[in-house]
Amino acid sequence: MYRLLIRPLLFLFPAETAHKIVLALLRIARSIPGMRSIIRMIYCRRSKSLERELFGIKFPNPVGMAAGIDKNGELYNDLANFGFGFVEIGSLTPEAQDGNPSPRAFRLPKDRAIINRMGINNHGTKAALKTLRKRPPRVIVAANISKNTSTANEDAYKDYCRSLALLYDFVDFFVLNVSCPNVQDLQQLQGGDMLSQVIDSVVEVRRYNENSIPILLKISPDLTHEQLDAVIHLCLINGIDGIVATNTTRSREGLKTPEKAVAAIGEGGLSGAPLFEKSLETVKYVHEKSNGLLPIIAAGGIMTPAQAAQMLDAGASLVEVYTGFVYNGPGFVKRIIRYLKKRKK
Repeated sequence: MYRLLIRPLLFLFPAETAHKIVLALLRIARSIPGMRSIIRMIYCRRSKSLERELFGIKFPNPVGMAAGIDKNGELYNDLANFGFGFVEIGSLTPEAQDGNPSPRAFRLPKDRAIINRMGINNHGTKAALKTLRKRPPRVIVAANISKNTSTANEDAYKDYCRSLALLYDFVDFFVLNVSCPNVQDLQQLQGGDMLSQVIDSVVEVRRYNENSIPILLKISPDLTHEQLDAVIHLCLINGIDGIVATNTTRSREGLKTPEKAVAAIGEGGLSGAPLFEKSLETVKYVHEKSNGLLPIIAAGGIMTPAQAAQMLDAGASLVEVYTGFVYNGPGFVKRIIRYLKKRKK
């Protein structure tokens, strides 16, 4: 039904408009008595064999919602009704920001892909905190945090520390977004002293709290092996608990969409099917180079249940979907869970 009717209707609208429509429908569903139970009955599948413990957290299944859908931390409980084992909210910045001018999200249906240059538009960390207090999570929540566009890279560590301190008692783990290609110069934080400063600063904030919440680093699929080696080494010695691999890519290689149409879109991060092999390679590399010491959440191009399994086989402990959810619909997580469960038998 989703592929034959709902998706074609949604794809009549610009990508960002369709995104807003879906979020509005989730809010409406929330207000209808019994709707939450009906959605969960249709889409949630529990399996003891797929439960896993990571970072001291017990995940009901290994499939999460990647950052970008619930940008402001408003719909984590609603998204959990579709079977997700955890939901990553954000990216969140200390101050609200509008992001880049529209249009800033584009579908490539021939490639089952999306190009976005949203620019980390969000209502700010305090707005998310207000919602988390008002609606306590019924699902494991990760907060993806980043710096404001107006903040110089030299001062970026202050933004990460502010958001982490504000949200510390209200989420289950953090993801440091230093790799979004849609914010000028943000990816420069992935190398050298600035990344070390960001990591050292947030780990220091954590030391002042009684409980130690996991902090992960989200990396770009466009890093060279030499750059990855440096990031892995830094994470292992500086107290980072894991890696999210990967963010979107700047690459446009191997697309079926005509080159002229892609060029007309311009800059932005590419997600979806064309990203899968790059993300899979990164997962394998990080797992091997860290000798399995760095837990990995695999994200990027997972469009089928078999691809989710490939990521887990490559060394990932958990997986996340975003564009796969857009193209496959609300039953996608259930399909992945069913596939993984069959493999366990």
